[in-house]
Amino acid sequence: MTSPDSEGAGSGGAPTAPYAALVVTASNRASAGVYADRGGPLIAEGLAALGFAVDGPQVVPDGDPVEAALRTGAAAGYDVIVTTGGTGISPTDLTPEATLRVVDREIPGIAEAIRAEGRDKVPTAALSRGLAGIAGNTLIVNLPGSTGGVRDGLAVLGRLLVHAVDQLRGGDHPRPGSPS
Repeated sequence: MTSPDSEGAGSGGAPTAPYAALVVTASNRASAGVYADRGGPLIAEGLAALGFAVDGPQVVPDGDPVEAALRTGAAAGYDVIVTTGGTGISPTDLTPEATLRVVDREIPGIAEAIRAEGRDKVPTAALSRGLAGIAGNTLIVNLPGSTGGVRDGLAVLGRLLVHAVDQLRGGDHPRPGSPS
C-alpha cells in the first residue's frame, strides 16, 4: 500500500503516481473485526499491477460510511475508487445506494460487464447490484464482496481501467492511422 505522503501528494490527497486509486471495503463484520478483509487486498494488488498507486483498503461498515469514504476519496482527487462488498440483496447491502448518491453519471456497461464475467461461472453473480459511475473526475466501481467476484471484476477492469482514466483526464480516442 502507498500512502499519499510517500507519493508526494501532501496531506490528505491522492497519491501522485501516474494513476491513483483508493480501495474501500464495505463490510459490517470486517469493520467490527469479526473476520479479516480478503477482497480489499486483492483489489489493491490488482490495481497496483495495472500501474496504480493504491491507498487502502479502507474497511468501513456498509451504508453511510461508504458514502462518506467515496465523497472523501473523490474530493481528494483519486482517479479510481473501487469498492468491494455490500452489492448483494440482503437488507444490509447498501453500497450501490451509497454510490448512487455520490456519482454524477452512471456507466452501466462496466457493471454489466462485471456481472457477465462471473455469471457463467457462478449463476448468483447475476444478483450483484454493483454499479459504476463518475463523481467529478473520479471513476467509482462497485465489486462484489466475494473473492471470486473481485477476481472477475479485476479481469474486466484490467481491460478498460487505464483507458477510462485517460478519458476522464481529457484524453482523446485513438484513431486508426493517426500518430499517437
